[in-house]
Amino acid sequence: MSEVQLPPTLTASREGDIGILRLSRVAKRNALDDETVMGLRRYFMEIPEGVGAVVLHGEGQHFSAGLDLSEVTGPIDIHRGVLHSQMWHRAFQEIQFGRVPVVSVLHGAVVGGGLELAASTHIRVAERSAYYGLPEGQRGIFLGGGGSVRIPRLIGVHRVQDMMLTGRTLSAEEGHAAGISQYLVDEGAGLAKGIELARKMAKNAAMTNFAVMHALPRIAESDPATGYFTESLMAAIAETTPEAQQRLEDFLQKRAAKVLRGS
Repeated sequence: MSEVQLPPTLTASREGDIGILRLSRVAKRNALDDETVMGLRRYFMEIPEGVGAVVLHGEGQHFSAGLDLSEVTGPIDIHRGVLHSQMWHRAFQEIQFGRVPVVSVLHGAVVGGGLELAASTHIRVAERSAYYGLPEGQRGIFLGGGGSVRIPRLIGVHRVQDMMLTGRTLSAEEGHAAGISQYLVDEGAGLAKGIELARKMAKNAAMTNFAVMHALPRIAESDPATGYFTESLMAAIAETTPEAQQRLEDFLQKRAAKVLRGS
């Protein structure tokens, strides 16, 4: 995917309609510096036409060890700190509310900003080596990449408080049970599973994927009356697209696959 200009800490490739983006800062355990975060934003803003889903993973033994702390040391400047946090917010918003669904493949350290990054993706596949932590409490800092909004929605405020106040880490199994990952696979099997899931998502109607990514989370967080009304509008928009009409006709004419158990 040479169409997008990226820093050397990110490596992009493409397999048909699947984009694959790799965190490539192995010497720093894929810690996220400003250049990498801005590169993430650029990638998801400039996804080429024809890409229907993206797989995000980390090179080496870890997904991401989180924020590169050198980015937040130096002279005290509250305004700079706010702007730095908002830069992360904009980057991760491009993932969560972007053009295509994103699968993250998690292994090794998924801590701090790495967990914030993972939480902004739509599907998370964890290998059994993955472990989760929020060490900001022990570093004298606070979440700054949207984690205080997204992570409690995955695992609950009480678990986030425990992890931040005590330094507790969750194993891959504990994180899966708590709701961090939707899939838990053996070591080394994550990328293949992520690509498999991305291929399924890329086959969906584009408007349906858009509705699931953009409308569904907003409906879930709205009051019931607003949610029902928004749902009705989104349903009408989705079902009246030419692609949806063709898919419905294929199903009625028995040209489409049925839903099977375990599929």
